[in-house]
Amino acid sequence: MTSRVRQIRSRRSAALRCAAPLVTLALAAGGCGASVTPGRIGDSPRSTTTAADAPLAAASTPSPTGAATCTDRYFSGMTTAQRVGQLFMGGISAAHPDQAQLRTLRDNHVGAIMLTGRSTAGVTATRNTVDGFRGQADQVGGRRVGLLVATDQEGGQVQVLNGPGFSAMPNGLTQGSWPTSTLRSQAAGWAKQLKAAGVNLNLAPVADVVPTSLGTRNMPIGSFRREYGHTPETVTSHSGAFAAGFAQSGVLTTLKHFPGLGQVIGNTDVTANVVDSVTTANSAGLEPFRAGIRAGSPFVMVSSATYTKIDPKHLAAFSPTVISELLRGRLGFKGVVISDDIGNAVAVRSFTPAQRAVNFIAAGGNMILTVRPSTVPAMTQAVEARMRQDASFRAKVDDSVRRILAAKQSAGLLDCH
Repeated sequence: MTSRVRQIRSRRSAALRCAAPLVTLALAAGGCGASVTPGRIGDSPRSTTTAADAPLAAASTPSPTGAATCTDRYFSGMTTAQRVGQLFMGGISAAHPDQAQLRTLRDNHVGAIMLTGRSTAGVTATRNTVDGFRGQADQVGGRRVGLLVATDQEGGQVQVLNGPGFSAMPNGLTQGSWPTSTLRSQAAGWAKQLKAAGVNLNLAPVADVVPTSLGTRNMPIGSFRREYGHTPETVTSHSGAFAAGFAQSGVLTTLKHFPGLGQVIGNTDVTANVVDSVTTANSAGLEPFRAGIRAGSPFVMVSSATYTKIDPKHLAAFSPTVISELLRGRLGFKGVVISDDIGNAVAVRSFTPAQRAVNFIAAGGNMILTVRPSTVPAMTQAVEARMRQDASFRAKVDDSVRRILAAKQSAGLLDCH
């Protein structure tokens, strides 16, 4: 969960994927209209074991192969600073963009922007805002490296963009009560609205399974009713329908918050030492992620909680076990691994911004999300310094840039003619 929710809590009365071809996701979810058999409800998700669930083993992260000639041309033409800049997504207020913050992102070659906070300006005004800073994207060989423009558009209390042209989206639990065919159709419409506003990446759907026994005591998800339901089956079917609708309309999506925030109490945005002592590498709660990855999800967001039964020594965002072994190796994810906010979240306050960036990339992450642009200079400098010292780290950066460029190519943000 990213830190916009923290802003939203203070005014609860206010309404808040190498990327696979988009068509793959749409086709894979073609059975969304099928009925869903409810699963058992209990204190924790059911554990299942499949043939894919071999013991955790380190996995290499092969570079994406789609549109290789195009992305290679961009990659080879980039300076080191430009490559590093592609690893970052910086937060900018959707309602009141700060020009100094935009300059910081531009000066550091940042390749992705997240619209944060809350705006009621509507589609047209949002598009004008986005068009206003889209021109600051870097050029390589005379070709612009288009910006990824993202936001949190889940529904309910987590809906950044509102106003004329934007539908009021219901919360996750309400969406989860709809037939999946209905949700997919509605999601396609919501995605069209985002696309019209210049947004090409939604930091949704939520794939976290909050058990009924925890409910609203789960502060990051349940208290806002962001979950699609209380069983892996319902969350799998409905997060898949949401993502398929967005794919249908040509907007990228992000499964979050791997390996799940459904079993925690604390909110990592405002609480340190948030621990999940239930989830294992075989938990049924991972099924929404597994299914979404099979369907071609282009992005997966990693949480900043600690999972004691997977890796008790690291926050998930800084864990090679969680990212490289479980997400890449066992689940076979080949897209972009993005962090939850590590610019302002209390969960990462014990690390300097420089440490956060280096730890995330070293663990196998690809794109660093910070809602505080002021942290970007220290982060980029630390990444460049580590690249000069460590060839294996440099290779991880290069791999990340290629994955991000592949995602941009799939979103039509690269000139591949």
